[in-house]
Amino acid sequence: MLAINKPLVQFALALATVLMLPIFLKSGIHASEILIFALVATACNLLLGYTGLLSFGQGIFFGVGSYAAGILLTRYGFPTWLMLTLASVLGALIAAIVGWLSIRRQGVYFVMLTLAFAQFFYFLAYTFSGITGGDNGLLDVPRPAVGNALNSPWSYYTYVAFSFLALFAMMLRVTQSTFGRTLIAVRDNPERAAAIGFPVKAFKTTAFAISGAVTAYAGALHAMLVGVAPLSNIEYHTSETILIMTIIGGSTSLFASVLGASAYMLLADWLSQIWPRWLLLLGAALIVVALFLQKGLWGLVERIWSAYSGRTANAREPQTEERSIL
Repeated sequence: MLAINKPLVQFALALATVLMLPIFLKSGIHASEILIFALVATACNLLLGYTGLLSFGQGIFFGVGSYAAGILLTRYGFPTWLMLTLASVLGALIAAIVGWLSIRRQGVYFVMLTLAFAQFFYFLAYTFSGITGGDNGLLDVPRPAVGNALNSPWSYYTYVAFSFLALFAMMLRVTQSTFGRTLIAVRDNPERAAAIGFPVKAFKTTAFAISGAVTAYAGALHAMLVGVAPLSNIEYHTSETILIMTIIGGSTSLFASVLGASAYMLLADWLSQIWPRWLLLLGAALIVVALFLQKGLWGLVERIWSAYSGRTANAREPQTEERSIL
C-alpha cells in the first residue's frame, strides 16, 4: 500500500481540504456544498470502489435526507440532532430495501434496477406534492438553532466541516475493518467469497445501508444549507452527478472521492462563468478523464507519488552503499 493511501494520511488530507477551502474560496455556501458532495461521493465509493456495485440510486437517499430535513424541521419542529439521526436511519432503511431487491440481478440488469428505483422515487415525490411540495419543494428549511451563530455561510461551513470529518473518519474505519476487507473480496470474486461461507448478499445489502445513511445525512445538511428541499435532489440526474464525481476522483481510496467532488464542483463553477453552455466543456473534460485517467485523478496522484518515491529511493542507494564500504 502506498503511504498516501494509509488511513491516517487519508484523514490528514481530508482535514487539509477542510482548512484550505476557506482560504481559496470566497463563498461559504460553495465551500459547504463541496464538503457535502464530497461526503456523498465517499458514500458512493463504498459501493462502487469497495463493493463493485454501479448504483444509479444514490439520488434517492440524498433526496430522502433533504425531505426528512424539510418535513421534520418545518412541520414538526424536531431538534436538528434528532432530525439528522432519523434522516440517516430512514436513508439506511430505504437503501437496504433498494439494495436487497437490486442485488438479485447482476451487471447491466442491476444498473437498470437502480435506475428504475430512482425514477420510481422521483415520481413518488412528484405525485405526493402535499408531503414533498411537488415542483416547489419544501421551503424555509432552517439551519441548526444555536442562537444566531450558524446564520452566516462560514459559520455553517464549520458545522458541515465537523460533520464531514466525523463521517469521513467513520467511513475510513469501515473500509479498514474486517467488513471492509470482506467487501473487497466480494467485489473481486463473489463466487469464491460465497463458496468459503461469506453471506455475499448480506454484505452487499449492509454496504447499501451504510452508503444510504451517509448520503441521507448529507442530503439533510444540503437542505439546511440552501433552505430548500427541492424535487431536483431526488432526480436521477443527481445520481448521475454523484457517480461522475466518484469516477472523476477514482475508486482506489476514499479521499479520491473528496478529490473528485471538489474537482467537479470547482470546475463546474469556473466553466459556468466562462460560457453559458459550460456542460459541453465539462463533457469534454470527462472524455479526457475516461480516455487517459481510468483510475481518476487519484490514480494520477498515485503515479506521481510512486515516481517521486522511486527517485528518492534511488538517490539514497549510493549513499547507503558508500557507508557500507567505509
